Amino acid sequence: MMERYMEKDGKRLRLGYTTGSCAAAAAKAAAWMLLTGQRKERIQIQTPKGIPLDLPVLDICMEPDRVSCAIEKDGGDDPDVTKGMHITAEVSRTEESGIHIDGGPGVGRVTKPGLDQPVGNAAINSVPRQMIRENLEEVCRITDYPGGLAVAISAPGGEEIAKKTFNPRLGIEGGISILGTTGIVEPMSEQALVDTIRVELRQRKCNGAQYVLLAPGNYGSDFIKESLLLDPARAVLVSNYIGDALDICRELGFRGILLVGHIGKLVKVAGGMFNTHSKFGDCRMDILTAQAACCGLTPAGAREMLGCVTCDDGLRILQAQGIYEQTLEQLTERIRRLLDIRVGGELETGVILFSKVYGLLGKTPNADGLIEHIMEG
Repeated sequence: MMERYMEKDGKRLRLGYTTGSCAAAAAKAAAWMLLTGQRKERIQIQTPKGIPLDLPVLDICMEPDRVSCAIEKDGGDDPDVTKGMHITAEVSRTEESGIHIDGGPGVGRVTKPGLDQPVGNAAINSVPRQMIRENLEEVCRITDYPGGLAVAISAPGGEEIAKKTFNPRLGIEGGISILGTTGIVEPMSEQALVDTIRVELRQRKCNGAQYVLLAPGNYGSDFIKESLLLDPARAVLVSNYIGDALDICRELGFRGILLVGHIGKLVKVAGGMFNTHSKFGDCRMDILTAQAACCGLTPAGAREMLGCVTCDDGLRILQAQGIYEQTLEQLTERIRRLLDIRVGGELETGVILFSKVYGLLGKTPNADGLIEHIMEG
């Protein structure tokens, strides 16, 4: 395609196209070659976003009763693990009318409920399936072909690549997913990350969970394993998108959440920041200082704390002034209170706060009960 760009945080970033677009383009090219007998070196499709793609067709193999070919995935400037993969489509005639879509080697299979596709289906999501179907129906109309077509989408190397994705956590086995709602990859899309959180939370709910463990990242996972003695796989990793995760939990009807996080991340929530990315502000020491001041931090201690670079260094000052436990108890409760406001009091909220240096810092009185509920689910 003609290269297109977007502006993000002052940077000019190149757009790419999804595995769903690759699958649809490969399927269209293979169907054209099968039904016309003519080799196709490039193929054009229209994406749901309205951006047309004109892509080179690779790995062409033409036989009388079937044709396969591939499109190379290009995620643009997005750091996507599927970038450079060849998404392959094999198309053959069938006696049964209609378009029949399945997955081949390297494309995962759904093994747990709650995902876009039912258990047993290939992990080819709804929009890519629709794109494949519409493009093949177009080829059938152009070539006056009245019969059916079978399409198998494969992703060589997909089983290994999938280990670097969320698929193993979601119960998608054997390969990658064929994804995309717009057909276009926007580099470092925040919405794509939130959509991933939504998928995992929806799956937990469909599997019967009423309570869920949330953690911003790997620090939380390590603490969950080493200090809470829980399987880190029980946690849904929400990155900086704590507010979005809470909104989704409320929408899906969970009864309770337990947020486990490092003080350097969760102290921002105590200041009302529900997206904790540094680009939205760094108020860690200001909030910690304000909480400590309410517990008796001296003016000299406040000046010193405001000059700290990390929360761990600030905790040292709390210890020196004898207000360590009181401040952390107050901070933990404030975080819980703001979580409760965010969810409108519609589900129970709890917090566990920790530090890599000092270990467990604080937990709300209901935290242990929430852990029991989570383990039951």
